[in-house]
Amino acid sequence: MVATRQKFSSQASPELLSKMREIARDDGRHFQAVLEDAMRDYIEGRTQSNVRPEMMAHFRASLARNRRLGELLAES
Repeated sequence: MVATRQKFSSQASPELLSKMREIARDDGRHFQAVLEDAMRDYIEGRTQSNVRPEMMAHFRASLARNRRLGELLAES
């Protein structure tokens, strides 16, 4: 199955483009494939850095329960 591609235009610093082209050449890959991997990694990193709401609720509840302990530790 062939993936559908959509052309786009953008700009980047010459140094960044040079490094990306060098990576593609060293890996024996097309520049477009390296760029797609970089974009996927960026999106995945942004997605994974988000904390699930239920985990934040537990964290906030823990802070509230242990507020006095935190104050005492901050004094020492």
